[in-house]
Amino acid sequence: MADYFFVVFHTSLILFNLLGWIWRPLRKANLVTLLLTGGSWFILGIFYGIGFCPFTEWHWEILHKLGQHDLPDSYISYLVGRFTGFRPDAMLVNALTATFYFLALALSVYMNFFRKKRPKKQGLIPGT
Repeated sequence: MADYFFVVFHTSLILFNLLGWIWRPLRKANLVTLLLTGGSWFILGIFYGIGFCPFTEWHWEILHKLGQHDLPDSYISYLVGRFTGFRPDAMLVNALTATFYFLALALSVYMNFFRKKRPKKQGLIPGT
């Protein structure tokens, strides 16, 4: 059960990090999750290895208890392998992960701080 929870939760978080900047009401939350992800990867990464994610670590502990031991270093590689049976090249996955992370972060910063807000549409009745 915990295995499925982490697959759904972690995959949802990854998708939210990549796409959450699109919908205006979620933009601030998206920026927060992207900054927390970056903090995990690069600040906690100083102590645990660059790219460290506590959710991955907890999921790996569950999978080890379930008897799985040949897990990749990357959660993205794990997801690709789990759903397709194919284990992609680790360097390629890491490069694509970093590229899409920084692209999503740049878009989130732009949408939160630099994009001009559209004026609200006026109602049909003046003063509404």
